[in-house]
Amino acid sequence: MIPHDPVHAFVPYPAVAVPAASTGPLADLRFGVKDLFDVAGYPTGGGNPILLALSGIKTRSAPTVQKLLDAGARFAGKTVTDEFAFSMNGNNAHFGAPLNGAARERITGGSSSGSASVVSSGLCDFALGTDTGGSVRAPANHCGLYGLRPTHGRVSLEGALDLAPSFDTCGWFARDVGSFARVADVLLGADAKPLPQRPRLLWPKDIWAMLEAPVRDALDGTAQRVQSLLGPATPLDVVLESWDAMYWSFRYLQGREAWLTDGPLIERYAPPLGPDVAERFAWSRAVTDAQVNTACAFRLDFRARLAQTLGSDGVLLMPSMPDIAPLRNATGSSLEDYRNRAIRMLCLAGLGGFPQLSMPLAQRAGAPLGISLLGPAGADRSLVALAQRIALHPLRGAQ
Repeated sequence: MIPHDPVHAFVPYPAVAVPAASTGPLADLRFGVKDLFDVAGYPTGGGNPILLALSGIKTRSAPTVQKLLDAGARFAGKTVTDEFAFSMNGNNAHFGAPLNGAARERITGGSSSGSASVVSSGLCDFALGTDTGGSVRAPANHCGLYGLRPTHGRVSLEGALDLAPSFDTCGWFARDVGSFARVADVLLGADAKPLPQRPRLLWPKDIWAMLEAPVRDALDGTAQRVQSLLGPATPLDVVLESWDAMYWSFRYLQGREAWLTDGPLIERYAPPLGPDVAERFAWSRAVTDAQVNTACAFRLDFRARLAQTLGSDGVLLMPSMPDIAPLRNATGSSLEDYRNRAIRMLCLAGLGGFPQLSMPLAQRAGAPLGISLLGPAGADRSLVALAQRIALHPLRGAQ
């Protein structure tokens, strides 16, 4: 484990040796693990003191962690997560706010805050995170990293703490696309139905319309870069019914599942919770059966529509987040407003169960800004290969 942590992103557990293969495709890489995953010799704290107290020392690493160790990657430490992984800001009331290595005055984003922090700060080469509502894509955008929310169920979450199981996914971060792709080879393998060499590029007008002019301008050069490689993107609308219908369907389903997952523990032990997380669980507890039933039907309709739109060869080109990371000293109300705007953009992949890859190819006001590829279910490795081609393609006119 790294003995000096200047970014406050590693959980300060006593160091325990975690064996890794001496050779393998990842043998020269070091990685961090979000403290939702079991690592042999360590507890799994989930960002909360009561979860930590109940954990005990794990005797077996989560299969995804073990797969990386077997590929030769060396464990660097467990990373801070937002409490119960139920936040998007990266500020844990008990463990603090890890620093953003790409923009120190701005938040990392959560709940995979520690993983994004250690990678963006150069303390390790890649790190595991989870993405339920955006907790890989948001920190990737904020910290200048590649980050993937995989097809739901593509990467194992066995041996990891749940939040909302029908949305939870296991993703990872890396600073460079080459390292990112090497991890993809280990965790994803090959796609059963790869995308064609020249996929059908799609431009979701309704998502781009959410951006303020300075953000659109900052992404324009990068969007042109992608289109100069793949051809002009076909404009279309992807939102079903309305943004409010999308937003509330996601929120109701995530909230109900989060309460089913963590509510019994919260009611039994009354753990200390940060104010934003406490409010989120209180809201989740009040979600009604009628709201859940309506949201379930909406999700089925949206998933079918998006699957039809993408077919086997379609890729959406879209912003990863509404803007660069908010400042660390932003007010709680402004952070919550930003989070709610972000959910509207992020919920497409969550409701659909499809893979979305954020690429760190733009910036604004000196801070990173991501652009994303969202593809058909099961096209995860193809999206990574596409990102590799884009990274090598000459940049023309990016901001």
